[in-house]
Amino acid sequence: MKILVPVKRVIDYNVKPRVKADGTGVDLANVKMSMNPFDEIAVEEAIRLKEKGVATEIVAVSIGEQKAQETLRTALAMGADRAILIVSETEVEPLGVAKLLAKVVEEEAPGLVILGKQAIDDDSNQVGQMLGALTGRPQGTFASKVEVSGDTVTVTREVDGGLETVSLKTPAIVTTDLRLNEPRYASLPNIMKAKSKPMAQKTPADYGVDVTARLKTLKVVEPPKRSAGIKVADVDALVAKLKDMGVAA
Repeated sequence: MKILVPVKRVIDYNVKPRVKADGTGVDLANVKMSMNPFDEIAVEEAIRLKEKGVATEIVAVSIGEQKAQETLRTALAMGADRAILIVSETEVEPLGVAKLLAKVVEEEAPGLVILGKQAIDDDSNQVGQMLGALTGRPQGTFASKVEVSGDTVTVTREVDGGLETVSLKTPAIVTTDLRLNEPRYASLPNIMKAKSKPMAQKTPADYGVDVTARLKTLKVVEPPKRSAGIKVADVDALVAKLKDMGVAA
């Protein structure tokens, strides 16, 4: 089985984003970038399936500017076999990403597509579901456990009420949640080997996909600063304070 793993280059999760002075977006200048954490989990799960003998090849794919090569090299160093970079110097919206991935799925014919449930920069949580609709493949979203047996994929997914288990027939799509696994660190020898692994470069035009933006960001602002808390002497004082604030009836 071939596994396709889409990965995205985002601001490192340890970095506090800064809004541009003119409010047009987030400032990316001199900011540390890394692989989206949910995608790291997806890469790790694909590698574990390969180690179990379920998968024979792992293909990492990313859509973005040339610097996204670094993210793909990280995936290759973790254990992916080859990579595809679809170069776009402008931001591609979730629907455009899903359409491009659908073309890659059609070309590569993977038995399983594993991707992060969302990216931490836009938090859209749309690509996996859109990809399922475009390809007609069954999907298991928010996976906290994945088991493959023959042509059946059993996915334990996190839902509001607890856990739900679904059974999918391959080819299928799985989106990963945080509790699925703990991604490994790439070793120095594997980082060196990753430099020689194949990485194909394509453009959206190669797949015949129009990635023109359909949405326009009007303004980006910092969230309001939280006001300091106050201490009250007892429950009666707390109730009185809440009444003053219009919270308590």
